[in-house]
Amino acid sequence: MNMRVPVGYIPLVDAAPLIIARELGFDEEEGLQLDLYRAPSWSALRDYLALGHVEAAHLLAPLPIATALGLGGSAQPLEVLSVLSLNGNVIGLSPAVADQLRRSGHGFDFNNAVAAGQALLGLDQPLRVGIPFPFSMHAELLFYWLDAIGLPQDRRPSIHTVPPPLMAEAMAKGEIDAFCVGEPWGTMSVENGVGELLLPGQAIWQSAPEKVLATRHGWADRHPDIAGRLIRSLWRAGRWLGQAQNMTTCAEILSRPEHLGVSPDLIDRALSGRLVISARGEERQVPRFVDFFEGAATFPWQSQAAWIGVQLARRHGGDPVKAAEIAKGVFRSDLHRQHLAQVTRGLPGASSKVEGALTHPSALGSANGRLILPPDSFFDGRIFDLEQIV
Repeated sequence: MNMRVPVGYIPLVDAAPLIIARELGFDEEEGLQLDLYRAPSWSALRDYLALGHVEAAHLLAPLPIATALGLGGSAQPLEVLSVLSLNGNVIGLSPAVADQLRRSGHGFDFNNAVAAGQALLGLDQPLRVGIPFPFSMHAELLFYWLDAIGLPQDRRPSIHTVPPPLMAEAMAKGEIDAFCVGEPWGTMSVENGVGELLLPGQAIWQSAPEKVLATRHGWADRHPDIAGRLIRSLWRAGRWLGQAQNMTTCAEILSRPEHLGVSPDLIDRALSGRLVISARGEERQVPRFVDFFEGAATFPWQSQAAWIGVQLARRHGGDPVKAAEIAKGVFRSDLHRQHLAQVTRGLPGASSKVEGALTHPSALGSANGRLILPPDSFFDGRIFDLEQIV
């Protein structure tokens, strides 16, 4: 009889590895049955995990790190066993703000964070920006971008926390002027005529860890057999998701009422990277808009955790060096490598790398010597080296 493991998620495209593992039986291949629980918000899902209502969860990559740094009010330490997805966010604007940018000459090319930032600098009022949670890659990418373009303090946005499925509604009600959210909820705002898309998150950082598989601290060490089966089942689901011919089937599965409950077409836009950015029907193609598998996408790089830790520390008045060290311990690359050893040798031999240094696909040493990492550069050309944190 398969072991039942309760797992929580938020209805987003990047919950696909969990949903596909259950629906297509990748969990059963590992002797598990994933019991999926859809949560209404990130704070609720964090609490489900912390209180033991679920054993694992689809979480925002920065959330377990923020908890380890004493931010956010939760005392239950968490750790990350796998990365579930890279990228997948969009930055959007109300039609009124988008019209201001068009009148100023911005072309909405959808791939140039510098040009989009310069256009925003021309606005004469601060924006109200909706994000799903304060400790999220939405927040980290947004603040990194605004800092890099030099947005003056008096025009810094006010941040409003809005659950992803409610983002389009908040825009329609005039409660926010802009948002950064995961798909399909940015596309939903376009479909409803209440938003336009300005940038994909990938235009800020090409390989940002977006969602992770998180458990309570120590759970994976106490239950190594179950943890290994869970990691492997999601890795198998990610491999399936990495095959383009499966995207139509994936969109249909995710669209079911018990999962995302939206049209398969809206989901397919994110999976294919063919995004409609305005009610005019303008389309933009974004390669690697969301990644589930290729280039060791599931690997929890400790250097990425450290980058998040440093950003959080600098914004909240902490010690960046100490925060980086704490954050590294949250991403369990050791367990990920250990439990996948029996199904793949295509994993990094190291647990950290220089973030932002890859401007094109690059070879990296692995057990089989054939791992190709995708570009991971930041839009402003900076790199993040663990050896040079100050």
